Amino acid sequence: MSRPFPVHAIVALLVAAAALPFTACGDGDDAAPAATPGTAAPRTATPAGTAPAPTPTGGAPSPAATPAVRATPPPAAPATPPVAGAYAAVPAFTQFNFERMVGLFPVPGSGDAVALTQGGVAYIASLAGAAAPPRVYLDLRDKLIDNPGNEEGLLGLAFAPDYASSGRVFVYYSAGEPRRSVIARYDASSGVADPASAQVVLEVPQPFANHNGGALVFGPDGYLYIALGDGGAGGDPQGNGQNTGALLGKILRIDVSGDTYSVPADNPFATGGGRGEIWAYGLRNPWRFTFDRETGELWAGDVGQNRWEEVDRIVRGGNYGWNVMEGRECYGNAACDAAAFIAPRAVYGRDEGCSVTGGYVYRGAAMPELRGWYVYGDFCSGKVWAVNTRDESDAVLLAASGKPISSFAEADDGELYLVTFERAIFRLSRP
Repeated sequence: MSRPFPVHAIVALLVAAAALPFTACGDGDDAAPAATPGTAAPRTATPAGTAPAPTPTGGAPSPAATPAVRATPPPAAPATPPVAGAYAAVPAFTQFNFERMVGLFPVPGSGDAVALTQGGVAYIASLAGAAAPPRVYLDLRDKLIDNPGNEEGLLGLAFAPDYASSGRVFVYYSAGEPRRSVIARYDASSGVADPASAQVVLEVPQPFANHNGGALVFGPDGYLYIALGDGGAGGDPQGNGQNTGALLGKILRIDVSGDTYSVPADNPFATGGGRGEIWAYGLRNPWRFTFDRETGELWAGDVGQNRWEEVDRIVRGGNYGWNVMEGRECYGNAACDAAAFIAPRAVYGRDEGCSVTGGYVYRGAAMPELRGWYVYGDFCSGKVWAVNTRDESDAVLLAASGKPISSFAEADDGELYLVTFERAIFRLSRP
């Protein structure tokens, strides 16, 4: 597969790709035999059969009938739009300097944050940079799959909405024998999670080592949303993206307020036509999604195959086209009906990067011109863009950071940070 990078960009890309936790191009080199469900796992999600063709599943909700839910009316647009190239990544939170960090999550009501590492350890420290060094919040190395693929590991964390009183925290990790994605709950006390309190909530068999998704986010409705990739290899060989009988290639929505999970009654397939856990489908490898804290809209970055990275506004029952579409094009030179799917809000090609990292809608005060713009980046190129959530205007390139951006973080004040594989975190700022 050719990449239209100049020589210096190719060198930079090869260096970044050596540490890449979520590949854009799944060519099947890391293929593994399909896993079978574990016998003792509670609420194990059984894999659906291979879809015969990548066509939309009958009975699926119409995109036109599934508008995004807004918690509040969107605020007025700022008078001055952001200026291309006027932003920079400034070092921040230097106490978090760990290998392969894939997330930074402020602990509700504490002034602390937890840094998540793909290798299986989560660390907690004060965001104020106090003298006390980080300490281990949760160590799951003994839970992870042996000899993991480059995209497997400890990938997601979410604090329950009532964490301050319940101490409940949820994690997403890759386990083995058989290969599977695990969503588990832990209870925290004295400021750290108790490893002995583990309660497996959901397990999803994984046929291959790549395209795991991995994000966990509680929505404004109090339900837990989960990102799962299409199962891996390349081109979605099992047809999971368009198969509403499978959980892979989806964003799920479940109620975890009890000891086991349940399906919310208003999920699009709660009464039939697909797995009840599904909220949206037709996704290849959604790497990071978040809710706009003011409007309640859900935004995601979906990693592409060979040509296009995309940014999506996720709605109830929405079908985002994979593996019929990649970006705004029919995938694999096949004819398709693009109107049957929800088009991306933004796309970019291989000349701009190779693996999108979803971010946040900016709601801070330091850069008022960015309020209401969704900020996202690319792991390989380190570029950071923003799109206006109120219209369909072109994306604005905010910065060319050169950093391997594995995730974004949002502080309580709405300011945004870049989490990177440089063992460092950076604040997005306008000098």
